[in-house]
Amino acid sequence: MTTSSPIRAIVTGHNRGLGAALAEQLLARDIAVLGLSRSRHATLKARFPALLEEIELELANPAHVVQWIATDALRAFASGAQTILLINNAGMVQPVGPLEGQDAASIANAVSLNVATPLMLASALATAAVDATDRRIVHISSGAARNAYPGWSIYCATKAALDHHARAVALGANRALRVCSLAPGVIDTNMQAEIRGSSADQFPLREKFEDLKRNGQLSTPEQCATQLLDYALSDAFGQTPVADIREIAKPV
Repeated sequence: MTTSSPIRAIVTGHNRGLGAALAEQLLARDIAVLGLSRSRHATLKARFPALLEEIELELANPAHVVQWIATDALRAFASGAQTILLINNAGMVQPVGPLEGQDAASIANAVSLNVATPLMLASALATAAVDATDRRIVHISSGAARNAYPGWSIYCATKAALDHHARAVALGANRALRVCSLAPGVIDTNMQAEIRGSSADQFPLREKFEDLKRNGQLSTPEQCATQLLDYALSDAFGQTPVADIREIAKPV
């Protein structure tokens, strides 16, 4: 792996949506990326063969994640980096609907992907990146972590868990470790299409999200990725453990 940057980044769910935009922009900044997803991103790999390393990993399966963490891959990737950035981006909105209609297996998958895996990877990074003097962890949160929505009890609960994890980690006062659970705003991704595809019985606020799409009020993954990375790599990152990208002034 060849890079002139002292920064390296790990991005989960780098094969589509916001994760793909984040990975692409990091690579364009000459920052080596380790992408963790269930499938690879062939186009990005073709463009950045020396900078992008990919691992096919079922992130919703805790046993698979534990097995991968037990390898030396994370430590090898982080070795020699001054700054190591972990972006816990992968997540799922399902199951959507009232409590009595939620499938137990779907609940388990959501909690595994949205909570268990980000927390495991955060801990693994803190342990493995021993050479880095600056370790940064970004949990991709949501406004749903801070405001309850009918039909989204699992999604709201899992994103709120990331917020509280960041708050607790930040109390550790480790100067070499910065963390923020960051809400990216409403982005035009497959997840938004999935939300609009829900029935009104499953998600009573569906019309609100349809209006956002219809009125052009969704940000693009590329726009969001630029804002998010500018903040994540700034000196201001980590000053607050829970934030919303829409409320953060752009770094001067």
